[in-house]
Amino acid sequence: MHTREEQMKAFGRLLDVLDQLREKCPWDKKQTNESLRPNTIEETFELCDAIMKDDTKEIKKELGDVLMHTCFYAMIAREKEQFDIADVLNAETDKLIFRHPHVYHPSQVGAEEPKPLPFVPENAADNDEFSKADTSDQVLKNWEQIKLKEKDGNKTVLSGVPSSLPSLIKAYRIQDKARNVGFDWQKKEDVWEKVHEELKELEDELAREDKEASTNELGDFLFSVINAARLYHLNPDNALERTNAKFIRRFNYIEQHSIRAGRPLTEMTLEEMDKLWNEAKQNERLNKD
Repeated sequence: MHTREEQMKAFGRLLDVLDQLREKCPWDKKQTNESLRPNTIEETFELCDAIMKDDTKEIKKELGDVLMHTCFYAMIAREKEQFDIADVLNAETDKLIFRHPHVYHPSQVGAEEPKPLPFVPENAADNDEFSKADTSDQVLKNWEQIKLKEKDGNKTVLSGVPSSLPSLIKAYRIQDKARNVGFDWQKKEDVWEKVHEELKELEDELAREDKEASTNELGDFLFSVINAARLYHLNPDNALERTNAKFIRRFNYIEQHSIRAGRPLTEMTLEEMDKLWNEAKQNERLNKD
């Protein structure tokens, strides 16, 4: 692994190359925040794909792409004399210090070399509120309260959830944020009554063939299932992505068999496809063993 000095040198090298590209490359010259945004979204999803595959080489590559975009936005802001990468880094560092009062005394916000507790400067104000957090759950609960106290922080508990988040992830995040201020089931097992209730309401509306009401009830049912996953410390987005990948593998097995047999999928019976599906499933189990 590299020393801190080598890491900082590598970061400076990236900034230097970005400056040179901005000056000399026709594509880089014309980029704006708006033009970069779609690429940033794509790079973020590519990083997420690499993480799901636990592909270390790809994670390193995609982290570089996301970091480059961060630096590019800061470079554009510097040209407009709005802020630069140092402002970004210092603001993020100060935010981390402020949101971790169980690790840093508030006086360390803005310090050039912040020192963790038990260091407390002479004549510093008391730091009793949120200064104790022995579990990760307590840290998260404190975190939401602290963000509401920030000068430029969230005005409400749920305002920090980006509206553009995918719906499944958004549902998990808003439930988690509500939990951090005490709005949650007392016992996780109690959630199943709600899940069954929402499923029954969905079935009733489907039987009535009311599409609008069925859509609303489907949303309620999915929300309750995501809630159950959260209570059992399961990530529903990761779980669904695993199932997506599993379905793709097994369906590809069926399709490859049809290609080898010279028969289009449309000419295969459902029974034939089910048999191949089960073969793929059995092969996965054997390979796992």
